[in-house]
Amino acid sequence: MRRNRQLLLFVFVLLCVSVSPIYAQDTLPAPLPPNASPASSVSLKPYTFTPDTVWVASALSEQFLGRGTNEIIGADHTLTPVLEHLRLLKAGVSTDTLRIVHIGDSHVRGKIFPNAAGEKMAAAFGAVSYTGMGVNGATCLTFTHAARINAIAELNPALLILSFGTNESHNKRYNSTVHYGQIDELVKLLRSKLPHTPILLTTPPGSYESFRARNRRRTYAINPRTTIAVDIIRRYGEAHKLPVWDMYNLVGGKEYACKNWTAAKLMRPDHVHYLPEAYALQGELLYEAIINAYNVYVTH
Repeated sequence: MRRNRQLLLFVFVLLCVSVSPIYAQDTLPAPLPPNASPASSVSLKPYTFTPDTVWVASALSEQFLGRGTNEIIGADHTLTPVLEHLRLLKAGVSTDTLRIVHIGDSHVRGKIFPNAAGEKMAAAFGAVSYTGMGVNGATCLTFTHAARINAIAELNPALLILSFGTNESHNKRYNSTVHYGQIDELVKLLRSKLPHTPILLTTPPGSYESFRARNRRRTYAINPRTTIAVDIIRRYGEAHKLPVWDMYNLVGGKEYACKNWTAAKLMRPDHVHYLPEAYALQGELLYEAIINAYNVYVTH
């Protein structure tokens, strides 16, 4: 009897399955009629993915001790028009040239530093014009003359980069309050001609000062005022909502910057200027910082 009841239960289950619809997470679709054709895919929403980001690897050797983060401080919002312009160039939506003007001291005057950054930018985005305007021995005050301000304005830049601090800090009578005021004077003059142009401040790479020892031999020591000048540039940027690329602390800061450049044999004998390879590296590091800011912009 028990075996018969199990057999009857098994037959009952088979009958239920054969007459009940089958369900998965959703109801299974009914099979198409023999002569029916599949629905056209035209009605499906097309999906394409074009990455806006630009891949970049750090060019700074691991031999550089005390390395900082390669970023532009305060890039959000302030550099938005520039980053959006780059995005449109990358996507092929715009062909309007992005004009960058980089002014500064002898580090810029040598052309290698701005040219290296400009060439990288043009390779990544296409229509980028990058102009370097440097003067040997320049401080911020050097560019406060009307002729220079007008020459910069005539280029109609979409981004202005200001690279000073080395010569200010080499003045043994350096005064941080005076330095702050000189930055402000230059920025205000530039704003009078280019009120809507974003301005990016950079800090100097580091340098030594020389003096004669008792034996009359020239001796070099790390310039202790560079750190103060860097702090003033950063403070001015923060107070006036200007982005800052802090190259000094990127390459090792107060403790290691000069030692790193020297150990890498990238400084000239005067211990103030650099070999071409160093300026090329500085340009590449500036490019990386811009790309890092750009990648954050397009992914948020």
